[in-house]
Amino acid sequence: MTELKNILKVYTNSYYFWFMKILSLKLDDDVFESTERLTAELGCKRNRYINDALRWYNAHNERKMIKEALSRESRLTRAESIQVLKEFEQLEKGASDAAV
Repeated sequence: MTELKNILKVYTNSYYFWFMKILSLKLDDDVFESTERLTAELGCKRNRYINDALRWYNAHNERKMIKEALSRESRLTRAESIQVLKEFEQLEKGASDAAV
């Protein structure tokens, strides 16, 4: 391992951890109990389970926010888009009338 990696590691009880944020978390009793049950059944650590859940929830909310922004932008440009379509229809109608 490179010297830089060795410098960046923090050693605790013979385990090393990359710099991570420590978070104090208060959970409702029912959420804690179901989390404990599920992590035991899945055979994964509580920390990994919560990290994965938050990663999924963050991605879900980011997609939701993008969808809402696109919808908002679409509503803002709707009237202008309709006007442009009408102008194209007039141009096509004029072109077809001239061809006849």
